[in-house]
Amino acid sequence: MPIVAQSTTEADWVSRFADEVIAEADRRAPGKPVVVASGLSPSGPIHLGNLREVMTPHLVADEIRRRGREVVHILSWDDYDRFRKVPAGIDPSWAEHIGKPLTSVPAPAGSEYSSWAEHFKAPMIAALAELGIEYRGISQTEQYTAGAYREQILFAMRERAQIDAVLDRYRTKAKPGAKAAPKQQQKPVDEAEIEAAEGSGAADEDDGSTGGAGYFPYKPYCSVCDRDLTTVTAYDDETTELTYSCVCGHQETVKLSEHNRGKLVWKVDWPMRWAYEGVIFEPSGVDHSSPGSSFVVGGQIVREIFGGEQPIGPMYAFVGISGMAKMSSSKGGVPIPADALEIMEAPLLRWLYARRRPNQSFKIAFDQEIQRLYDEWDALERKIADGSAQAADAAAYSRATRTADRELPRTPRPLSYRTLASVVDITTGDEQQTLRILRDLDPGNPVTSLDETRPRLDRAQAWITTHVPADQRTRVRDEPDTELLGSLGEAERGSLRLLLEGLDDHWSLDGLTAHVYAVPKIQAGLPLDAKPTPELKVAQRTFFALLYRLLVGRDTGPRLPTLLLAVGAERVRKLLAP
Repeated sequence: MPIVAQSTTEADWVSRFADEVIAEADRRAPGKPVVVASGLSPSGPIHLGNLREVMTPHLVADEIRRRGREVVHILSWDDYDRFRKVPAGIDPSWAEHIGKPLTSVPAPAGSEYSSWAEHFKAPMIAALAELGIEYRGISQTEQYTAGAYREQILFAMRERAQIDAVLDRYRTKAKPGAKAAPKQQQKPVDEAEIEAAEGSGAADEDDGSTGGAGYFPYKPYCSVCDRDLTTVTAYDDETTELTYSCVCGHQETVKLSEHNRGKLVWKVDWPMRWAYEGVIFEPSGVDHSSPGSSFVVGGQIVREIFGGEQPIGPMYAFVGISGMAKMSSSKGGVPIPADALEIMEAPLLRWLYARRRPNQSFKIAFDQEIQRLYDEWDALERKIADGSAQAADAAAYSRATRTADRELPRTPRPLSYRTLASVVDITTGDEQQTLRILRDLDPGNPVTSLDETRPRLDRAQAWITTHVPADQRTRVRDEPDTELLGSLGEAERGSLRLLLEGLDDHWSLDGLTAHVYAVPKIQAGLPLDAKPTPELKVAQRTFFALLYRLLVGRDTGPRLPTLLLAVGAERVRKLLAP
């Protein structure tokens, strides 16, 4: 037993991190709940790469919870960040809102939500619920405007010279000719990828330098135009009077001890919150391997200024999409978790994140690869059922299908995704026809209701209708291809007769699978259990291509057994009769 337990821990990255986090929490804050954190900025679509920012601490927190420890997963919505640019596809007039808090920017035209931030938060909140991710959401707009960080802001302003000195170390390192830190990312990083990976805050936000007036880590939003295009020109530590000017022409003096319309600059804000929340574990994007990044600088500021400690946690690699080089919310149109959940079940999406270490990049399939992915998932389920799964695979499966508190909903009868996709493709979603075909898949144990196959059936149908191009959809012929049939030689006609003669006796998915492979063997005079040879494989491919051309007018298509069942015996005879 000890050997098994050890091998499981060595193989399972989540368990290893949970061990480290618990040990660190016991050292830093014994007897208190373990705090893990994520941060998301709703500046645009919160995509599947950003989901890693939440999924990584979720999986670790869930493992800690499974062990009976109290744990809190904080999700900071960085909705008090500035609106930086107008994304592609948005009315250019939104440029007038650049510099405002995301919660003060109107939602895109036609949205039902009250602000830009709420518009982009909503689908993520729904997706996190479907994925079983438990967290405590914190709106930074609410925190700042309620004065929650007042003491921290006043403290940072008093310590501004020391903060400036810390930042200046990295400003120096970032100058041309400076020696760069060792690269830890797995591939080149471009500007769009850095923005996508930053996770929370703004990678290019200024650090509070104002030039001649001195350094100030606080940035007020203008009380007239509501933008942060402001410059602090004076501050008095005793009275907390702060004077600023704005590019709109407004100048104002406020008492920072009462002022709630501004925020700390990002490189100070993030470490302040680490100390304020007592965060033990938080992952960071791959861009944080660079000198001067907010994570590196934040580690110095939290220790030297706020008297706290930097969270432990990995840098996470990028998440791509099959057929796309990378994702970046700045480009617009990138898939978000809600898009993935339209075509795959929540446990499968969880599994993609659970089975790969955070520093391993991977892709999420929106193309034909999703069928192979589901085949792999179903094969794992069979191994779990018979006890042959490797320890790490079993751990990832457990984390995908359940949390510490509950099982995730699942399809009662999980038929092959590629079979379901083929069926709904051919039937164009007709439920009566779909049920007929699914019932015939296994006559000995027939599907009696489509509800048995949901939600997987619905996910397959969504994939077919939204991600398979029209020219790749399956369209069964209405009438026989008389020209092709008339051109066939005797051997080809004989293969069609053999197929049709055995149709009724093999009318099930397994039966038809065996039958279509058997026809070329019979024609070659081989026994049905003959091992495939190169010659036999060629004969089978040729036979299959003939069937596809006669049935759907192409050389390829859905798996033939599924296609035959979908077309129906009567129509198959009509189209294939030699």
